[in-house]
Amino acid sequence: MPVSPNSNLTLACVLITIFLDMLGYGIILPVLPSLIGELSGGSVAQAAVLGGYLVFAYSLMQFLFGPALGNLSDRFGRRPIILIALAGLTIDYTIMGFATSMVFIFVGHTIAGISGASVATATAYIADITPRDKRAHRFGLIGAAFGLGFIFGPVVGGLLGELGPRWPFYAAALLAGANLLFGFFVLPESLGQDKRRPFDIRRANPFGVLLSLARNPVVLWLLGVLGLFVLASQSFPSVWNFFTIEVLQFSSGQIGIALGTFGIGFALSQALLVGPVTKRIGEWATVLLGMLAASIAFVGTAFIHSELPLYAFLLFGSLAGLAGPAINSLMSRQVPDDAQGELQGAINATNSLASILGPLLATQLFSFFTRAPKDSPDYFPGAPFLGAGILVFLAAGLFIYTVRRFDLMHRPRVAKKEHVHELGQPGQQQTPPHADENGNGNGNGNGGSRPPSTFGH
Repeated sequence: MPVSPNSNLTLACVLITIFLDMLGYGIILPVLPSLIGELSGGSVAQAAVLGGYLVFAYSLMQFLFGPALGNLSDRFGRRPIILIALAGLTIDYTIMGFATSMVFIFVGHTIAGISGASVATATAYIADITPRDKRAHRFGLIGAAFGLGFIFGPVVGGLLGELGPRWPFYAAALLAGANLLFGFFVLPESLGQDKRRPFDIRRANPFGVLLSLARNPVVLWLLGVLGLFVLASQSFPSVWNFFTIEVLQFSSGQIGIALGTFGIGFALSQALLVGPVTKRIGEWATVLLGMLAASIAFVGTAFIHSELPLYAFLLFGSLAGLAGPAINSLMSRQVPDDAQGELQGAINATNSLASILGPLLATQLFSFFTRAPKDSPDYFPGAPFLGAGILVFLAAGLFIYTVRRFDLMHRPRVAKKEHVHELGQPGQQQTPPHADENGNGNGNGNGGSRPPSTFGH
């Protein structure tokens, strides 16, 4: 029987669900290049291109289906959407484990993309059970759960991969199935009937969910920042495995250990640093700190030729995890309780749109600069990471412009009031009234003379 939504065990339940999700995903990372190579018979450069198409298929499905699932969670609750996503992941890993051609790999990744809204819904779940002033810390715990999954998943996957490239997929399927059972029997519903809203198809498409927030210009600017940051970040999952094989001749076990090292740093930064750092320097400054770390790590990784600097940049780059929770907190505090699912749907749509283009750009760059002989001046396998560093720098510049333009450093908090449903045509979502730091409301929803309230990632 599920625990009570008010129980102290509830937070642990959803964090364990996220951890097991990431553990299953991390398990397959070290062996995916080997499996692609086994089924396609191509070189590392060719396998990287196919890997890019796989991530493209996954991200496209997330972009198309993510907003609908986010809005469905606002209507029917978070619990059923999370369970459906876990069932989809179980099917995905099973199909990929028994795949006899690349067609099955693409089918499995397509299913995973459709069910990939579990993270967005889980984030909305956390928002449901967390006071607004504590959400940055709680979102940091979500990142820590990801990080822990990234610690153990790749390490276990790399070790299992020594037995064969399919064994990690079998293990991932078992974990996803166990996660599904865990959620079914333990995870409670977080969204009460009084906070649910009717499903509206106009908000359930990837562009409609963004248009519904069009009256808040800060939203669109911050989503632009988010899009650039995610676009850059896609270089890591898209070409990391192929890069370490090409430059350092890593085995699946070595890939797993390296990714586990990153996971340790990522988990520690989000579990221990997000709360204190945001409290001390503010959310906007925390975002910039995370972006600075990401830019330096990407550029440094592009030029490494040995293991020691690789690990150094991995650990330093884990500080990039500070940016996500801080932006997510900025977003969450600017929307009412009954719109948290839609908020995460908008974030998911932005993430997915950037994730559609990012893998293609990263893998094509990697393939182009690794086809030449290694002694050729055109040989540069670190090109995707150099490009990622430049994109993060541009994202930071756009964020600084947005902060200054809309005075986000001194922006008042949204009032803790229920959302009044006055839904008109798409793009005409009403902005809730909000209060200043002393609790004095303006009642007009636009912060007096300030721009309309919005959110970021």
